[in-house]
Amino acid sequence: CFPKHHHLIMESCNRTHIAIDARPSTFLLVGIPGLEGFHRWLSIPFCCMYVMALLGNVTLLVVIKTDRSLHEPMFLFLSILAMTDIGLSGSIMHKMLAILWFGAGEISFDACLAQMFFLHAFTAMESGVLLVMAFDRYVAICAPLRYTAILTTPLIAKVAVANALRAVLIVMPFPLLVRRFRCFRSNLVAHCYCEHMALVKLVCGDTRVNNFYGLVLSLSVSGLDIMGISVSYGLILQAVLRLPSREARLKAFSTCGSHICVILAFYVPGLFSYLTHRFGHSVPQPVHIILSILYLLVPPMLNPLVYGAKTKQIRTRVLRACLLAKEPLSILTPLCWLWEPGRHEGKEGIRC
Repeated sequence: CFPKHHHLIMESCNRTHIAIDARPSTFLLVGIPGLEGFHRWLSIPFCCMYVMALLGNVTLLVVIKTDRSLHEPMFLFLSILAMTDIGLSGSIMHKMLAILWFGAGEISFDACLAQMFFLHAFTAMESGVLLVMAFDRYVAICAPLRYTAILTTPLIAKVAVANALRAVLIVMPFPLLVRRFRCFRSNLVAHCYCEHMALVKLVCGDTRVNNFYGLVLSLSVSGLDIMGISVSYGLILQAVLRLPSREARLKAFSTCGSHICVILAFYVPGLFSYLTHRFGHSVPQPVHIILSILYLLVPPMLNPLVYGAKTKQIRTRVLRACLLAKEPLSILTPLCWLWEPGRHEGKEGIRC
Protein backbone atom coordinates (compact mmCIF):
# COMPACT_ATOMS: atom_id res chain seq x y z
CA CYS A 1 0.00 0.00 0.00
CA PHE A 2 2.96 2.32 0.44
CA PRO A 3 4.26 4.45 -2.43
CA LYS A 4 7.37 3.01 -4.05
CA HIS A 5 9.65 5.84 -2.84
CA HIS A 6 7.88 6.45 0.47
CA HIS A 7 10.94 5.86 2.66
CA LEU A 8 13.12 8.10 0.51
CA ILE A 9 10.52 10.84 0.59
CA MET A 10 10.16 10.74 4.35
CA GLU A 11 13.93 10.67 4.88
CA SER A 12 14.28 13.72 2.66
CA CYS A 13 11.44 15.47 4.47
CA ASN A 14 13.04 14.82 7.85
CA ARG A 15 16.47 16.09 6.79
CA THR A 16 17.45 19.74 6.75
CA HIS A 17 16.59 21.13 3.34
CA ILE A 18 19.55 21.91 1.11
CA ALA A 19 19.12 24.75 -1.35
CA ILE A 20 18.89 23.81 -5.01
CA ASP A 21 21.05 26.20 -7.03
CA ALA A 22 18.96 25.81 -10.17
CA ARG A 23 15.22 25.83 -10.48
CA PRO A 24 13.99 22.21 -10.20
CA SER A 25 12.70 20.65 -13.40
CA THR A 26 10.18 18.59 -11.43
CA PHE A 27 8.41 18.67 -8.09
CA LEU A 28 7.47 15.65 -6.01
CA LEU A 29 4.02 15.87 -4.42
CA VAL A 30 4.20 13.94 -1.15
CA GLY A 31 0.44 13.56 -0.64
CA ILE A 32 -0.66 13.75 2.99
CA PRO A 33 2.49 13.65 5.15
CA GLY A 34 2.12 11.42 8.18
CA LEU A 35 -0.78 9.46 6.70
CA GLU A 36 1.03 7.68 3.87
CA GLY A 37 -0.15 4.30 5.11
CA PHE A 38 -3.77 5.45 4.78
CA HIS A 39 -3.49 7.02 1.33
CA ARG A 40 -5.54 4.36 -0.43
CA TRP A 41 -8.18 4.36 2.29
CA LEU A 42 -8.45 8.14 2.17
CA SER A 43 -8.77 8.02 -1.60
CA ILE A 44 -12.09 6.13 -1.30
CA PRO A 45 -14.20 9.00 0.14
CA PHE A 46 -12.37 11.57 -2.00
CA CYS A 47 -13.02 9.55 -5.15
CA CYS A 48 -16.69 9.02 -4.22
CA MET A 49 -17.14 12.74 -3.63
CA TYR A 50 -15.55 13.54 -6.99
CA VAL A 51 -17.74 11.03 -8.83
CA MET A 52 -20.85 12.45 -7.15
CA ALA A 53 -19.77 15.98 -8.08
CA LEU A 54 -19.10 14.98 -11.68
CA LEU A 55 -22.35 13.05 -12.14
CA GLY A 56 -24.46 15.67 -10.37
CA ASN A 57 -23.13 18.62 -12.33
CA VAL A 58 -23.22 16.79 -15.67
CA THR A 59 -26.84 15.82 -14.93
CA LEU A 60 -27.69 19.47 -14.26
CA LEU A 61 -26.07 20.54 -17.52
CA VAL A 62 -27.88 17.86 -19.53
CA VAL A 63 -31.28 18.63 -17.96
CA ILE A 64 -30.93 22.38 -18.54
CA LYS A 65 -29.56 21.92 -22.06
CA THR A 66 -32.28 19.53 -23.25
CA ASP A 67 -35.27 21.35 -21.73
CA ARG A 68 -35.89 24.67 -23.48
CA SER A 69 -38.25 25.78 -20.72
CA LEU A 70 -35.21 25.94 -18.43
CA HIS A 71 -33.37 28.40 -20.66
CA GLU A 72 -34.00 31.18 -18.16
CA PRO A 73 -31.47 33.41 -16.36
CA MET A 74 -31.45 31.45 -13.11
CA PHE A 75 -30.77 28.13 -14.84
CA LEU A 76 -28.19 29.65 -17.19
CA PHE A 77 -26.29 30.90 -14.15
CA LEU A 78 -26.69 27.45 -12.62
CA SER A 79 -25.14 25.94 -15.77
CA ILE A 80 -22.16 28.27 -15.40
CA LEU A 81 -21.84 27.23 -11.76
CA ALA A 82 -21.95 23.54 -12.74
CA MET A 83 -19.21 23.98 -15.36
CA THR A 84 -17.09 25.87 -12.83
CA ASP A 85 -17.58 23.10 -10.26
CA ILE A 86 -16.45 20.47 -12.77
CA GLY A 87 -13.33 22.50 -13.53
CA LEU A 88 -12.62 23.21 -9.85
CA SER A 89 -12.78 19.59 -8.70
CA GLY A 90 -11.11 18.26 -11.84
CA SER A 91 -8.14 20.61 -11.47
CA ILE A 92 -6.78 18.55 -8.56
CA MET A 93 -8.43 15.13 -8.57
CA HIS A 94 -6.63 13.32 -11.39
CA LYS A 95 -3.15 13.96 -10.05
CA MET A 96 -4.26 13.55 -6.44
CA LEU A 97 -5.73 10.11 -7.08
CA ALA A 98 -2.55 9.10 -8.91
CA ILE A 99 -0.61 10.06 -5.78
CA LEU A 100 -2.94 8.31 -3.34
CA TRP A 101 -3.28 5.14 -5.44
CA PHE A 102 0.12 4.68 -7.06
CA GLY A 103 2.48 7.10 -5.32
CA ALA A 104 2.94 8.89 -8.65
CA GLY A 105 3.78 12.26 -7.16
CA GLU A 106 6.26 13.54 -9.74
CA ILE A 107 5.08 16.56 -11.70
CA SER A 108 7.02 18.88 -13.98
CA PHE A 109 7.68 22.47 -12.95
CA ASP A 110 5.46 23.91 -15.70
CA ALA A 111 2.67 21.39 -15.06
CA CYS A 112 2.74 22.31 -11.37
CA LEU A 113 2.39 26.00 -12.19
CA ALA A 114 -0.43 25.20 -14.62
CA GLN A 115 -2.32 23.23 -11.97
CA MET A 116 -1.83 26.07 -9.50
CA PHE A 117 -3.18 28.57 -12.03
CA PHE A 118 -6.33 26.59 -12.89
CA LEU A 119 -7.00 25.76 -9.24
CA HIS A 120 -6.97 29.38 -8.11
CA ALA A 121 -8.70 30.62 -11.28
CA PHE A 122 -11.66 28.26 -10.89
CA THR A 123 -11.91 29.19 -7.20
CA ALA A 124 -12.14 32.87 -8.15
CA MET A 125 -14.68 32.04 -10.88
CA GLU A 126 -16.87 30.18 -8.40
CA SER A 127 -16.90 33.14 -6.04
CA GLY A 128 -17.84 35.45 -8.92
CA VAL A 129 -20.66 33.18 -10.07
CA LEU A 130 -22.15 33.16 -6.56
CA LEU A 131 -22.06 36.96 -6.57
CA VAL A 132 -23.88 37.13 -9.91
CA MET A 133 -26.46 34.60 -8.72
CA ALA A 134 -27.14 36.79 -5.68
CA PHE A 135 -27.93 39.67 -8.04
CA ASP A 136 -30.15 37.28 -10.02
CA ARG A 137 -32.16 36.51 -6.87
CA TYR A 138 -32.43 40.23 -6.11
CA VAL A 139 -33.89 40.99 -9.54
CA ALA A 140 -36.20 37.95 -9.41
CA ILE A 141 -37.69 38.99 -6.06
CA CYS A 142 -37.63 42.77 -6.31
CA ALA A 143 -38.42 43.19 -10.02
CA PRO A 144 -40.16 39.99 -11.19
CA LEU A 145 -42.00 41.68 -14.06
CA ARG A 146 -38.74 42.95 -15.56
CA TYR A 147 -36.68 39.86 -14.70
CA THR A 148 -36.19 38.50 -18.22
CA ALA A 149 -35.91 42.02 -19.66
CA ILE A 150 -33.00 42.87 -17.34
CA LEU A 151 -31.17 39.55 -17.38
CA THR A 152 -31.11 38.85 -21.10
CA THR A 153 -29.11 36.00 -22.63
CA PRO A 154 -26.51 38.35 -24.21
CA LEU A 155 -26.02 40.06 -20.85
CA ILE A 156 -25.56 36.72 -19.11
CA ALA A 157 -22.97 35.70 -21.72
CA LYS A 158 -21.08 38.97 -21.20
CA VAL A 159 -21.17 38.53 -17.42
CA ALA A 160 -19.83 34.97 -17.74
CA VAL A 161 -16.96 36.12 -19.97
CA ALA A 162 -16.18 39.06 -17.67
CA ASN A 163 -16.11 36.74 -14.64
CA ALA A 164 -13.72 34.35 -16.41
CA LEU A 165 -11.47 37.22 -17.51
CA ARG A 166 -11.42 38.61 -13.97
CA ALA A 167 -10.31 35.25 -12.60
CA VAL A 168 -7.61 34.81 -15.25
CA LEU A 169 -6.18 38.31 -14.84
CA ILE A 170 -6.01 38.29 -11.04
CA VAL A 171 -4.55 34.76 -10.82
CA MET A 172 -2.03 35.12 -13.68
CA PRO A 173 0.59 36.80 -11.40
CA PHE A 174 0.77 33.66 -9.21
CA PRO A 175 2.79 31.47 -11.63
CA LEU A 176 4.84 34.48 -12.71
CA LEU A 177 5.74 35.31 -9.10
CA VAL A 178 6.85 31.72 -8.48
CA ARG A 179 8.74 31.41 -11.78
CA ARG A 180 10.95 34.41 -10.94
CA PHE A 181 12.74 32.44 -8.21
CA ARG A 182 15.83 30.43 -9.16
CA CYS A 183 16.68 28.89 -5.81
CA PHE A 184 14.52 26.36 -3.93
CA ARG A 185 15.15 24.59 -0.63
CA SER A 186 13.71 21.35 -1.97
CA ASN A 187 11.51 19.98 -4.71
CA LEU A 188 9.32 18.07 -2.23
CA VAL A 189 5.84 19.61 -1.97
CA ALA A 190 4.06 18.55 1.23
CA HIS A 191 0.65 18.52 -0.40
CA CYS A 192 -1.60 16.56 -2.77
CA TYR A 193 -1.61 19.29 -5.38
CA CYS A 194 0.27 22.44 -6.36
CA GLU A 195 -0.98 25.60 -4.74
CA HIS A 196 0.68 28.97 -4.33
CA MET A 197 1.61 28.97 -0.65
CA ALA A 198 2.88 25.37 -0.73
CA LEU A 199 5.39 26.36 -3.44
CA VAL A 200 6.32 29.65 -1.78
CA LYS A 201 7.41 27.74 1.33
CA LEU A 202 10.09 26.00 -0.77
CA VAL A 203 11.61 29.21 -2.10
CA CYS A 204 15.00 30.55 -1.05
CA GLY A 205 14.62 34.29 -1.18
CA ASP A 206 12.39 37.18 -0.27
CA THR A 207 8.78 35.99 -0.57
CA ARG A 208 7.11 39.08 0.85
CA VAL A 209 5.66 40.03 -2.54
CA ASN A 210 4.14 36.56 -2.94
CA ASN A 211 2.72 36.57 0.58
CA PHE A 212 1.34 40.08 0.21
CA TYR A 213 -0.26 39.42 -3.17
CA GLY A 214 -1.79 36.15 -1.96
CA LEU A 215 -3.30 37.89 1.06
CA VAL A 216 -4.56 40.84 -0.97
CA LEU A 217 -6.06 38.53 -3.60
CA SER A 218 -7.87 36.41 -1.01
CA LEU A 219 -9.27 39.41 0.83
CA SER A 220 -10.17 41.44 -2.26
CA VAL A 221 -11.84 38.70 -4.31
CA SER A 222 -13.63 36.87 -1.51
CA GLY A 223 -14.14 40.03 0.53
CA LEU A 224 -15.66 42.08 -2.29
CA ASP A 225 -17.81 39.18 -3.49
CA ILE A 226 -19.10 38.49 0.01
CA MET A 227 -19.80 42.19 0.44
CA GLY A 228 -21.78 42.26 -2.82
CA ILE A 229 -23.73 39.15 -1.82
CA SER A 230 -24.48 40.69 1.58
CA VAL A 231 -25.76 43.90 -0.01
CA SER A 232 -28.01 41.94 -2.38
CA TYR A 233 -29.51 39.88 0.42
CA GLY A 234 -29.82 42.93 2.64
CA LEU A 235 -31.99 44.58 -0.01
CA ILE A 236 -33.92 41.33 -0.48
CA LEU A 237 -34.53 41.04 3.27
CA GLN A 238 -35.66 44.65 3.47
CA ALA A 239 -38.14 44.10 0.64
CA VAL A 240 -39.43 40.77 1.94
CA LEU A 241 -40.09 42.10 5.44
CA ARG A 242 -42.40 44.72 3.95
CA LEU A 243 -44.73 42.02 2.64
CA PRO A 244 -48.03 41.92 4.54
CA SER A 245 -48.59 38.16 4.82
CA ARG A 246 -46.38 35.55 6.46
CA GLU A 247 -47.06 33.12 3.61
CA ALA A 248 -45.77 35.61 1.04
CA ARG A 249 -42.62 36.19 3.07
CA LEU A 250 -41.93 32.47 3.37
CA LYS A 251 -42.50 32.01 -0.36
CA ALA A 252 -40.05 34.81 -1.14
CA PHE A 253 -37.42 33.40 1.21
CA SER A 254 -37.83 29.92 -0.29
CA THR A 255 -36.71 31.22 -3.69
CA CYS A 256 -33.35 32.09 -2.11
CA GLY A 257 -32.93 28.90 -0.09
CA SER A 258 -30.86 26.98 -2.63
CA HIS A 259 -28.50 29.86 -3.28
CA ILE A 260 -27.96 30.54 0.43
CA CYS A 261 -27.09 26.86 1.00
CA VAL A 262 -24.60 26.97 -1.89
CA ILE A 263 -23.00 30.16 -0.53
CA LEU A 264 -22.56 28.60 2.91
CA ALA A 265 -21.16 25.39 1.39
CA PHE A 266 -18.50 27.39 -0.48
CA TYR A 267 -17.47 30.16 1.90
CA VAL A 268 -17.71 28.49 5.33
CA PRO A 269 -15.28 25.60 4.60
CA GLY A 270 -13.06 28.04 2.71
CA LEU A 271 -12.98 30.49 5.61
CA PHE A 272 -12.29 27.69 8.09
CA SER A 273 -9.48 26.31 5.91
CA TYR A 274 -7.99 29.79 5.45
CA LEU A 275 -8.06 30.59 9.18
CA THR A 276 -6.48 27.29 10.18
CA HIS A 277 -3.82 27.74 7.49
CA ARG A 278 -2.96 31.31 8.53
CA PHE A 279 -3.40 31.17 12.30
CA GLY A 280 -3.83 27.53 13.33
CA HIS A 281 -0.13 26.78 13.76
CA SER A 282 -0.94 24.08 16.32
CA VAL A 283 -3.19 22.24 13.86
CA PRO A 284 -1.39 19.16 12.45
CA GLN A 285 -0.31 19.40 8.82
CA PRO A 286 -2.46 16.43 7.67
CA VAL A 287 -5.53 18.26 8.98
CA HIS A 288 -4.59 21.34 6.95
CA ILE A 289 -4.27 19.28 3.78
CA ILE A 290 -7.49 17.29 4.30
CA LEU A 291 -9.41 20.52 4.97
CA SER A 292 -8.05 22.08 1.78
CA ILE A 293 -9.10 18.99 -0.21
CA LEU A 294 -12.60 19.02 1.27
CA TYR A 295 -12.90 22.73 0.47
CA LEU A 296 -12.44 21.89 -3.23
CA LEU A 297 -14.68 18.80 -3.25
CA VAL A 298 -17.60 19.54 -0.92
CA PRO A 299 -19.12 22.53 -2.79
CA PRO A 300 -19.05 20.84 -6.24
CA MET A 301 -20.63 17.75 -4.69
CA LEU A 302 -23.33 19.60 -2.73
CA ASN A 303 -24.35 22.21 -5.31
CA PRO A 304 -26.23 19.87 -7.69
CA LEU A 305 -27.80 18.04 -4.74
CA VAL A 306 -29.03 21.30 -3.21
CA TYR A 307 -30.45 22.65 -6.46
CA GLY A 308 -31.82 19.26 -7.47
CA ALA A 309 -33.70 18.89 -4.19
CA LYS A 310 -34.86 22.48 -3.68
CA THR A 311 -35.52 23.75 -7.21
CA LYS A 312 -38.92 22.57 -8.43
CA GLN A 313 -38.22 22.73 -12.17
CA ILE A 314 -35.04 20.64 -11.98
CA ARG A 315 -36.48 18.22 -9.45
CA THR A 316 -39.54 17.68 -11.63
CA ARG A 317 -37.47 16.89 -14.75
CA VAL A 318 -35.17 14.47 -12.95
CA LEU A 319 -38.02 12.69 -11.19
CA ARG A 320 -39.96 12.49 -14.43
CA ALA A 321 -37.02 10.60 -15.89
CA CYS A 322 -37.18 8.26 -12.89
CA LEU A 323 -40.89 7.64 -13.40
CA LEU A 324 -40.49 6.94 -17.10
CA ALA A 325 -37.55 4.62 -16.60
CA LYS A 326 -38.09 0.87 -16.82
CA GLU A 327 -36.78 -1.82 -14.48
CA PRO A 328 -34.66 -1.78 -12.42
CA LEU A 329 -34.90 2.00 -12.06
CA SER A 330 -38.63 1.77 -11.37
CA ILE A 331 -37.77 1.05 -7.74
CA LEU A 332 -37.19 4.80 -7.49
CA THR A 333 -40.89 5.48 -8.05
CA PRO A 334 -41.79 5.79 -4.32
CA LEU A 335 -38.95 8.27 -3.87
CA CYS A 336 -40.24 10.23 -6.85
CA TRP A 337 -43.68 10.43 -5.21
CA LEU A 338 -42.10 11.77 -2.01
CA TRP A 339 -40.28 14.46 -3.97
CA GLU A 340 -43.22 15.39 -6.17
CA PRO A 341 -43.65 19.18 -5.91
CA GLY A 342 -46.90 20.82 -4.87
CA ARG A 343 -49.53 21.40 -7.50
CA HIS A 344 -50.13 25.05 -6.84
CA GLU A 345 -47.51 27.70 -6.97
CA GLY A 346 -48.13 31.42 -7.21
CA LYS A 347 -46.05 34.47 -7.95
CA GLU A 348 -46.00 37.63 -6.01
CA GLY A 349 -43.87 40.58 -6.93
CA ILE A 350 -42.19 42.74 -4.35
CA ARG A 351 -41.82 46.46 -4.64
CA CYS A 352 -38.26 47.45 -3.70
